[in-house]
Amino acid sequence: MAFDIDMIKQVYANMTERVDAARKITGQPLTLSEKILYSHLWQGKPTKELARGKDYVDFAPDRIACQDATAQMALLQFMQAGKAKVAVPTTVHCDHLIQAKEGAAKDLKHANSTSSEVFNFLESVSNKYGIGFWKPGAGIIHQVVLENYAFPGGMMIGTDSHTVNAGGLGMVAIGVGGADAVDVMAGMAWELKFPKLIGVRLTGKLSGWTAPKDVILKVAEILTVKGGTGAIVEYFGPGATSMSCTGKGTICNMGAEIGATTSTFGYDESMERYLRATDREDVADAANKVKDYLTADAEVYAHPEKYFDQVIDINLSELGPLLNGPFTPDLSTNVGSEMTEKASANDWPLVVEWGLIGSCTNSSYEDLSRASSIAQQAIDKGLKMKSELGINPGSEQVRYTADRDGILGIFESLNAKIFTNACGPCIGQWARYSDPKNAPKNSIVHSFNRNFAKRADGNPNTHAFVASPEITAAIAIAGRLDFNPLKDSLINENGEEVMFDEPTGWELPPKGFEVKDNGYLAPEEDGSHVKIAVNEDSERLQLLEPFTPLGNTITGAKLLIKAFGKCTTDHISMAGPWLRFRGHLDNIANNTLIGAINAFNKKTNFVKNQLTGEYDAVPAVQRAYKKAGIKTIVVGDHNYGEGSSREHAAMQPRHLGVAAVIVKSFARIHETNLKKQGMLGLTFANESDYDLIQEDDTFNFLDLNEFAPEKQLTIEAVHADGSKDVFKVNHTYNDSQITWYNEGSALNLIKKQNA
Repeated sequence: MAFDIDMIKQVYANMTERVDAARKITGQPLTLSEKILYSHLWQGKPTKELARGKDYVDFAPDRIACQDATAQMALLQFMQAGKAKVAVPTTVHCDHLIQAKEGAAKDLKHANSTSSEVFNFLESVSNKYGIGFWKPGAGIIHQVVLENYAFPGGMMIGTDSHTVNAGGLGMVAIGVGGADAVDVMAGMAWELKFPKLIGVRLTGKLSGWTAPKDVILKVAEILTVKGGTGAIVEYFGPGATSMSCTGKGTICNMGAEIGATTSTFGYDESMERYLRATDREDVADAANKVKDYLTADAEVYAHPEKYFDQVIDINLSELGPLLNGPFTPDLSTNVGSEMTEKASANDWPLVVEWGLIGSCTNSSYEDLSRASSIAQQAIDKGLKMKSELGINPGSEQVRYTADRDGILGIFESLNAKIFTNACGPCIGQWARYSDPKNAPKNSIVHSFNRNFAKRADGNPNTHAFVASPEITAAIAIAGRLDFNPLKDSLINENGEEVMFDEPTGWELPPKGFEVKDNGYLAPEEDGSHVKIAVNEDSERLQLLEPFTPLGNTITGAKLLIKAFGKCTTDHISMAGPWLRFRGHLDNIANNTLIGAINAFNKKTNFVKNQLTGEYDAVPAVQRAYKKAGIKTIVVGDHNYGEGSSREHAAMQPRHLGVAAVIVKSFARIHETNLKKQGMLGLTFANESDYDLIQEDDTFNFLDLNEFAPEKQLTIEAVHADGSKDVFKVNHTYNDSQITWYNEGSALNLIKKQNA
């Protein structure tokens, strides 16, 4: 039986009336995305048509999911909100703080020892406030959510950008910062600009070596890392319905890499099969009663150009396996000779040192079974592994079932390392090197979602390429980046030429899923007696102090850094070894912007302190300004804050005294996080004004006292020689968000309202 089945049935009961009302108001057929959005309005029944890309809308999500690294800050904020219990079903999943090194058993034991303080804190807070808790080793948040909580037609938010994975089960599931989650936990509305809609029509059918992963790798090539910003991507067509539910999840998961608000698929038979296989017959039965409401109206998919803002066509029968990378998830290359040419031209290492299979993107039973079919062929055909191989199962249920069915044993026969059911290398939790900064140039292939520099192992020289699990397995066995399993042969131990056959696998386990202990702990009905202790001397946890409002007069602000080129959340607040400080704002602030490239010297973590004229680390310079009572400005390039939902990338600069971030363009989640923390997130009205900013600049806001929706702000940059440039900046703040700014943060406003 499903969790929260009564809530799901109520969503379906509301959906029919609300969708019918929305269809009448808009006067046209509706996409699936619109049906879910209009049926989750905070006000209830829709009363007017909402403008895509323009109207800010209050929504009422059905549930919340938090992973342990972000849950710390989210729950520390919720503790300040003045509530006795969360207002909607919420879960916490411990998957980020487990480092991959020696293998599952030893790595999990080590994590439970070194991070016990954090795990105990999360468990006790969950118990106190009515939150479901998934223990370390239970699995990766998004796979566990797909198996237990996702349901067609629902709306979920989660404190991780890959929350969008649940679109594989027909949800609108959106990654947010912890402050957004706190709003909903506290019983308040969640605000989102009504998204634009991108339709992806899938025709043909996947076969051979082509996998669902290749669909999103192709979409990333077409749209680039920012092409989906402000939009929901809705997949449809015969190619979509022919795919498995977990395959759909893979596609939605990596939609985070194109900047999309989320991605989703209409309810179909593959979703019903998955629901029944994961012991949720009651959800499948309830969904079947309203199935016409859980996909777009037929007219929409028949004539998508009339109903979507953009339509992309992909013929799956013509799609081949792809490798995306290095250093960005949208640089796409066909396997084989095209990779040979590109690698040679760009000096990418052709020898592959590691293949990694798993992560929240590709760790289902189907993924492991298809990859294991390649591994089994290597055994049968007498091939030796040329690369090392690592496996991260997505959940304890997947791991237990795959082990029972001999899938993990096949990998182990090739000396693969089976890591914990956790994120591991995908988020930088990989103890690959003792000194990653000085590690050698190399290539790896993985089935993860992100491949920014230093992402997996901290080595800036690791060239990471994203592929499907089956292609990852084949390339790891061959040991060459340009190996094409469709055409190329390998020499086995007997000196014979052999070729791989096409991969095979199971959509769902033939003998059903099985698990002894799934790792779930239900909260007490009444947790009011639960005491939460945070040691004042703790390096890992720190209770929060409210931020002070920045005010409507900002003058004499110094430039902290002018970031050059790509500046992701990994550059602003690194993961890896820094994950241990995610619950301690002051300690983790010591990594603030240390990965950003200074535009004036093209170095990282080396900026000028205008008070001394000396160069130092970014956090050190910022702390000097804070001590002197001087506010600062960060300047950035396009798609600033791309990547993770981590609100630390906003909270750390705020904590240290940064008042405003001025960029050419923002990634959606990061812009919202800045707003939530009471900061100014601004964009140059003329992008070329980025070039006006000089190293010794001081900034004066000339009309901040007139801060209002849709009104530009005027900033004066005073240069070292006394000359000045005045430029305009745009913003997307509405009245509510300006109130957050005036109060110092959205959390301050919640506390005030609950007082």
